[in-house]
Amino acid sequence: MHLAELNIGRLLAPTDDPRVAEFMNNLDRINGLGKRMPGFVWMSEGSGEPGTGNTENSIGDDPQFVANLTVWEDLKSLEAFVFKTLHAKFMDRKSEWFEALNQQHFVMWWIEEGHQPTLEEALARLDDLRENGPSDRAFGWDDLRSGRIATPG
Repeated sequence: MHLAELNIGRLLAPTDDPRVAEFMNNLDRINGLGKRMPGFVWMSEGSGEPGTGNTENSIGDDPQFVANLTVWEDLKSLEAFVFKTLHAKFMDRKSEWFEALNQQHFVMWWIEEGHQPTLEEALARLDDLRENGPSDRAFGWDDLRSGRIATPG
């Protein structure tokens, strides 16, 4: 089994606005770092145009509401990228570029190796977590770390 994750956010301004320029200008750098990490499997991507990341694949009709959807071999690999690389410095600054969301915006779930989840599937997992709380279908960091959700294998 592999670990899928979805993280959503709403940018404070359109992607071509100077207020989010530093974030947008570093998307390729951070995404490229993730793709080179041990344990990285797959990332949902947009057109591949420089500096767009996956921001072209917005949620609903709101181009500022964006998603990051990736697949990793295991929790250890995802944690290493998120918390022990340059990614962590950008994550610490998210309030400079993203609105504070008043609801759960991150979800993980186990998938069969080789499966590439769609954004619709990932959003359904996030809705499941919001509505039903943590389960084997949808969970967060603390659920895995505490052992409430089992790691396959």
